[in-house]
Amino acid sequence: QVQLVESGGGVVQPGGSLRLSCAASGVDITIQTMQWYRQAPGKQRDWVGMISPSGALHYLDSVKGRFTISRDNANNIVYLQMNNLEPEDTAVYYCRSSPTYAWGRGTQVTVSS
Repeated sequence: QVQLVESGGGVVQPGGSLRLSCAASGVDITIQTMQWYRQAPGKQRDWVGMISPSGALHYLDSVKGRFTISRDNANNIVYLQMNNLEPEDTAVYYCRSSPTYAWGRGTQVTVSS
């Protein structure tokens, strides 16, 4: 059974940083494309970025230069380092695996002064 569990969310002031984690079980993240999504209140779930099995990285334009995805292969964890956070980054953040399809339950990020 594949399970993805996000953690690391919280409340942070504008300009602050958070590191989100996505701990995977039942699936090897090194052979999956691991993606991060976010969903703000009342809005659709949007793609944020991804890391491919080869390690290729791609990001939503609005987070380029501020967000970084990485992975810890030994511990089967994917990270989303978020720097210089803006109020517009407030959302529930989810991770997703493919082709073995699974979603985590999300972690709340709130950027507010």
